[in-house]
Amino acid sequence: MASHFIADIIENDLATGKHPTIRTRFPPEPNGYLHIGHAKSICMNFGLAAKYGGTCNLRFDDTNPTKEEEEYVASIREDVRWLGFDWEEREYYASDYFEQLYLWAEQLIEAGKAYVDDLSVEEIREHRGPWNAPGRESPYRNRTVAENLDLFRRMRAGEFPDGSRVLRAKIDMAAGNVNLRDPVMYRILHATHHRTGDAWCIYPMYDWAHGQSDSIEKITHSICTLEFEDHRPLYDWFVRELGIWPPRQIEFARLNLTHTVMSKRKLLRLVEEKVVAGWDDPRLPTIAGLRRRGYPPAAIRDFAERIGVTKQEGTVELALLEHCVREELNRVAARRMAVLRPLRLTIVDWPEGEFEELAAINNPEDETAGTRPVRFGRDLWIERDDFLEEPPKKYFRLAPGREVRLRWGYVVKCVEVVKDAAGEVVEVRCTHDPATKGGGTPDGRRVQGTIHWVAAADAVDAEVRLYNPLFAAADPDDVPDGVDWITLVDPGSLEILAGCKVEPALATAAPGDRIQFERTGYFTADLADHTPERPVFNRTVTLRDSWAKEQKKAG
Repeated sequence: MASHFIADIIENDLATGKHPTIRTRFPPEPNGYLHIGHAKSICMNFGLAAKYGGTCNLRFDDTNPTKEEEEYVASIREDVRWLGFDWEEREYYASDYFEQLYLWAEQLIEAGKAYVDDLSVEEIREHRGPWNAPGRESPYRNRTVAENLDLFRRMRAGEFPDGSRVLRAKIDMAAGNVNLRDPVMYRILHATHHRTGDAWCIYPMYDWAHGQSDSIEKITHSICTLEFEDHRPLYDWFVRELGIWPPRQIEFARLNLTHTVMSKRKLLRLVEEKVVAGWDDPRLPTIAGLRRRGYPPAAIRDFAERIGVTKQEGTVELALLEHCVREELNRVAARRMAVLRPLRLTIVDWPEGEFEELAAINNPEDETAGTRPVRFGRDLWIERDDFLEEPPKKYFRLAPGREVRLRWGYVVKCVEVVKDAAGEVVEVRCTHDPATKGGGTPDGRRVQGTIHWVAAADAVDAEVRLYNPLFAAADPDDVPDGVDWITLVDPGSLEILAGCKVEPALATAAPGDRIQFERTGYFTADLADHTPERPVFNRTVTLRDSWAKEQKKAG
C-alpha cells in the first residue's frame, strides 16, 4: 500500500506511542448495496490495519429500520469477502449499542446538555436558520432536567406518536457550524428493526450513534469521507461531554467516477424504477454489479491503490478502472474463440466431413496454461464484420480475391460470395493454402489480416450481452434545471446478441469464469443465467485501452 497523509498520521501515532496498535473500521449503513466508492474505503481501512499490524472491524450502522434490510447486510458481507478482506469475529452493529447509547443520552439530559423538543421537523429546520446567520432557540429548550428525563423515558415506553417529539443536544444555536445548532439525537419511530425487532420505538440519529460506536469499539483512527468534516466538531463535543474514548476522525476525498452515479439514493431509484435489472446489474457501479460483469477483485484493489488518498475532491476517469481490469484479465483470462455476429465461411477445397485438430494457445501471458485442441473443417463461422465486398483502404480482413489467415490455422482466399434474395451476404466461399498451417507462407508473401472463427460442426449457440456505460455523459449528476438526471440513461448501454457461435469449451465454463474472446474483448460467464444448456456471457471490457493510450501519449 502506497504512503499517503493518513498513513503518515498512523505512522506518527505509532512512533510516538500514542497508540500501541491501530484499530480501524468499515461502517456501512445496510440501506443499499455497496459501490466502487465503498470499495475504496474497504481497501483503505482493511489495508491500513494489515499494513500496520492492527485490526479492522466490520460494523453496520443500522439506526434507521425503515430503510435497512437483512438482504443488504448479507450483500455487504459478501462484497467485503469477495474483495479479499476478513474481519474475523469482529462483526458489530450500532444496534448492539442501543442500550448504552440510551444511557449516555440520559447522562447528557442529567447534565443539562440535552432536552426533549416538541417542534416538528420542518420547524426545527426553520429554527436552525441559514449557515450565515444564527438560529433561534426552541421554546422547549429550557425544560427542566426532571421534565426532560420523564418525557424521554415516556418516548422510549411508546407513549407518543411518530414525529411528535425528539431529543436534541443543547449546544449553541448561534454556532457558525449548523451541525452544532442543537442537533437531533433521537426520533420516535414505531418500526420493526431487522435485528432488535420491536424492542425499541425510539432510534438514535446517525450523528449520535456513529461516533459513540467508534468510541465503544476503541477505534483509533476513524476514517471518513470529506462530507463528514463539518460533523467532526459535533462528534468531538459528544465525546468530551460524556468523557469517553476519543477516536481521531480523519477525512479523505470520496471517489467520483465518470459515466455513472454514486449516490445510494439515485442507485436505489434506478433499481426501484426497473431502469436496470437489480442491484447486480453489470452497468451499475455496485460491487455486486462489477462482480457479475466480471471485474476481478484484484483489479479493483489495484484501482484503489492507483487513485490514491487525498483531501482534494476530483473525478476519476472510468477508463482508468477499465485499464486496471484489462491488465489483470490479460494476465489470468483464458483465450477462446467466439463469433458474435456469425457469417458462414465454406472452404470449398476442403473434403466434406473431414476435420483437423489444431493447437490453440490458452494464454500467451502464462506459459503454464498450455494449449487446447480446436477442430478445423470445411464449414466455419466468422464475424460478419471480418468480410466486406468493397473494402476501404487499410482494411486487412477478408474481401473478394483477398487472403486472410484463420487464427491458429490456414491462409484462405475468398473466391465467391453468396447472397440471399434481399442481397445480403449469407456465405463466403474460400480456398485454403495447405502450406500455411500454423503460420508463415512458404513463398514469403505477406498476409496482413488474421481473423478468428468457430467450426460450424462444433459451435455452441450462446447469448452475449454487450455492456457499455450506463450514461454516455461523463457527469450525469450535472444536469440543467428542470431535467431529470434519469433521462440521461443511455438506451444503448446494453445490447443483447442471440445466436452467437462459441467454442464448445465455453458452454462448460463455470458461472463467473473470465475469458478473453480473441480479438473481441474480455467476457465472463454470467453468475445468474449461464448454464451449459444456455450459455450466457457478459462483456466485461473491450480490448481497446484508451487510458493506456493516453498515458503513452503523455510520455
